[in-house]
Amino acid sequence: MEFMRAAAQVDPIPAIPSKDDPKQLPDPFNDLSVGGWEITEEPVGRLSVWAVSLQGKVWYREDVNHANPEGSKWTLVDTPGEVAQISCGPHDLLWATLWEGPALVREGISRNNPKGSSWTTIEPPGPDSGILHVSAGVSVVWAVTKDQKVWFRRGVNSHNPCGTSWIEMVGEMTMVNVGLNDQVWGISCEDRAMHFRQGVTPSELSGKTWKAIVASRECDRSYSGSSSSLLSAGCFFGDEVRGGSGESAPSDSDASSEVERPRPEHPLPTEPWDTSSGGRGSTATGSGPGGMAEGAVHNALQAPGSGKAGLDRQPGPAELPWTNIDLKESPAGPSGPAAGLPQASGLSSLGLLGGLEEPGSAADHPLWAWVSGGGCAVEAGSVLKWFSAQSGLSPSVQTLSLSITPAQTAAWRKQIFQQLSERTKRELENFRHYEQAVEQSVWVKTGTLQWWCDWKPHKWVDVRVALEQFTGHDGARDSILFIYYMMHEEKKYLHVFLNEVTVLVPVFNEVKHSFALYTPERTRQRWPVRLAAATEQDMNDWLALLSLSCCESRKVHGRPSPQAIWSVTCKGDIFVSEPSPDLEVGERPLPCDQMFWRQMGGHLRLVEANSQGVVWGIGYDHTAWVYTGGYGGGYFQGLASSTSNIYTQSDVKTVCIYENQRWNPVTGYTSRGLPTDRYMWSDATGLHECTKATTKPPSPHWTWVSDWSVDFSVPGGTDQEGWQYASDFPASYHGYKTMKDFVRRRCWARKCKLVTSGPWLEVAPIALGDVSIIPESPPAAQRSHSIALWAVSDKGDVLCRLGVSELNPAGSSWLHVGTDQPFTSISIGACYQVWAVARDGSAFYRGSVSPSKPAGDCWYHIPPPLKQRLAQVSVGQTSVYALDENGNLWYRVGITPSYPQGSSWEHVSNNVRRVSVGPLDQVWVIADKVQGSHSLSRGTVCHRTGVQPHAPKGQGWDYGIGGGWDHISVRANATRAARGACREQEPRATLEAPGPVCC
Repeated sequence: MEFMRAAAQVDPIPAIPSKDDPKQLPDPFNDLSVGGWEITEEPVGRLSVWAVSLQGKVWYREDVNHANPEGSKWTLVDTPGEVAQISCGPHDLLWATLWEGPALVREGISRNNPKGSSWTTIEPPGPDSGILHVSAGVSVVWAVTKDQKVWFRRGVNSHNPCGTSWIEMVGEMTMVNVGLNDQVWGISCEDRAMHFRQGVTPSELSGKTWKAIVASRECDRSYSGSSSSLLSAGCFFGDEVRGGSGESAPSDSDASSEVERPRPEHPLPTEPWDTSSGGRGSTATGSGPGGMAEGAVHNALQAPGSGKAGLDRQPGPAELPWTNIDLKESPAGPSGPAAGLPQASGLSSLGLLGGLEEPGSAADHPLWAWVSGGGCAVEAGSVLKWFSAQSGLSPSVQTLSLSITPAQTAAWRKQIFQQLSERTKRELENFRHYEQAVEQSVWVKTGTLQWWCDWKPHKWVDVRVALEQFTGHDGARDSILFIYYMMHEEKKYLHVFLNEVTVLVPVFNEVKHSFALYTPERTRQRWPVRLAAATEQDMNDWLALLSLSCCESRKVHGRPSPQAIWSVTCKGDIFVSEPSPDLEVGERPLPCDQMFWRQMGGHLRLVEANSQGVVWGIGYDHTAWVYTGGYGGGYFQGLASSTSNIYTQSDVKTVCIYENQRWNPVTGYTSRGLPTDRYMWSDATGLHECTKATTKPPSPHWTWVSDWSVDFSVPGGTDQEGWQYASDFPASYHGYKTMKDFVRRRCWARKCKLVTSGPWLEVAPIALGDVSIIPESPPAAQRSHSIALWAVSDKGDVLCRLGVSELNPAGSSWLHVGTDQPFTSISIGACYQVWAVARDGSAFYRGSVSPSKPAGDCWYHIPPPLKQRLAQVSVGQTSVYALDENGNLWYRVGITPSYPQGSSWEHVSNNVRRVSVGPLDQVWVIADKVQGSHSLSRGTVCHRTGVQPHAPKGQGWDYGIGGGWDHISVRANATRAARGACREQEPRATLEAPGPVCC
């Protein structure tokens, strides 16, 4: 309320006398705001009353509550400048405006300190547009600048009352007011009409559009054929709005003002008036700019003695009207005059107040100056009826309408529709060069998580998070994740733009339900944002929501493309990335740390694909799976998942721990080691202690399905009790004891099972150890022959799958290919060149493989590099790369069409876990260790740069996402960059060297 408005009431607002000189002129109030009744843990009934005086001082009323509504005293609150206006929300939001244009935000408001502790200055949206008016709600702040623009403050909440930035909204207003449920009212700048913000919901706090409210005065009433009164109109109003009861407010107009009589030159309606009321009726017409459609006001509360108003009686200033919004009264009919209803509910009784700037005449447009919806609770999903006039037909018009035939009505409608369509086209043609105004909206989800603090004290910290989704001018959605935390008793926050997020990775362990969030910068630093939820369900909900928001920001939806790059983490999670044409540009390729990875449902150990959309995978239990074309599953089910092609999937994994012992000359092998030895019960590295009692399944999703037992199948062999011997920890182990063996170890294994869902179908009945699909078949072969697919069983048998096609990716049957020893790895190139690795570490080439002869005819033995045992091979268009057991990457030199076996091996790099060569001869690997600026990551995706026909081994490495990755397949990526493609980008630090480099 303002001072002038309150002066017209029974008791004026008290003025604040000067403390130094009581005889000095008082400092009257300029603005008043009441709120704070929902501050956390605040006693019921306590209110916060704030006032602003004409001198720009801010006052707080002490001890205001239900038992003592007038409070006890005024307390002056220091401010950094002269305040013009103030607004207090129901919770702990308090904003004020300075005369110079900035805004002030009161921080530190709480149950024990309702006055707050300090002010923070918020700059206006623009340097030349100071803030004129501000209004705070539960979790929103709206403002009007001096150029009449309306602004929404994004990111406002109890942890961050200052918000983050301003968003300009459509429309121009003189003032806005935030009511209950964060609903918004305003007074428009152009016509000074009352408006309501439609579409404000908890998920979209900025709403959708402004709509003018139809609020009419009695002197502006037009005729109506309906006999409904103000009471009947108030009934449907009560269906949408829940408000408190109270007295109707008197007019705020000056006592000396007069209301003009209707002049003869004012236009009258052409329809005849219903005069059956005996001379008691409306005093003005409803046409013209002062009509009901412009939001006029009706006097539902008359002055004493005004119940007998006639047509010749001019209402006095004390009778200026108040009424409900959108209430249209019927004309004075046989049922009685509408003007004589003092019992009708007024505007204030429903919690919505409005003020006229000047009375005006009955035909003039009512100029609204102020509106407040602080007592009007509008349900978010209500269908409101305030925005159109409720008019009926007079009896004469009803009689006229009965003579109109349906055919005439249809013809008129068609003619009107054609005229409107032509006018719309004509008007739009003149405004094609104007920028289209698109509604902006903000959607927010909040919650409580834990965040790993990467600096001291290096621990998990309880935080509040808010996911804010914003729809921009171009209709594209963008999202920001805010993390609010306390550091040294000070509120702080960090934020992440989800359009910069490259991957979200679940990190399952027995202590926390956590996940990591990467951006390009954090990928280079090996320093992700780590968050943890209290329960597994909470983590899944946040992962699904954040993943969906990331995909919406990048406009990535549906199933992956046939050229997608697939990868698998060491936890069995499957990820895909859509390759850019610039990814394999020779000179300046797209940095692979900017690739966006999204998770697919299911659980696998490796995935292989080709560019025709055929994708196969193998689980940890060696079960083969084929991709069905769906997407999602797992915790994405129901939110970001396809409705079909999702099936139940299971996997069995073996957890291994090692029992370690050292030789004692007195007692023999014992569990007591040296102080420098590894744990006597540990993992394979010996760095982590793992006992039978403390070892848990990999994550809560897994359950034990067996007991601990000795594993006799470990590499290197064992003795009869399962022991392996070596000279010291760590070393190469063997299955027999010698005089130089002073340590030994034994592997204990236990199986656990996972049941999940994903777009995968099982391929029975043979268990597989490796699989390879031809990366890019020649066009002729695509039409007339099946897609070549080779595999190695878990027993070492080589198999060729028949009948594989795009329509039948699972194929029809297996064809066994004979070998003289078990194989461990296999790969088929784009020109049907098949390479394999045997269990003894040597390589083999299969000759004469073609579409007409899918199994070939014979194997050619190829020795491995000197003193090395090969573990994996990958073949592209013309290149062949192999990986040995020590992590060394080798390139096969001298391969020609006439001599496909090549001549020798050349070393490329070390520190490699897995290699994948694509149809463009591009080389991608999983590096074992990569040092970032903040930490060391194991299992990092790396791209070989500089690969050209004249330099097939490439020149350097580009580091991508990691760590924790275990497998990658680029064999489906046949996306070629356009000729002459040139990308302008900042130079990046790419490790380049002519010789072998460490990844």
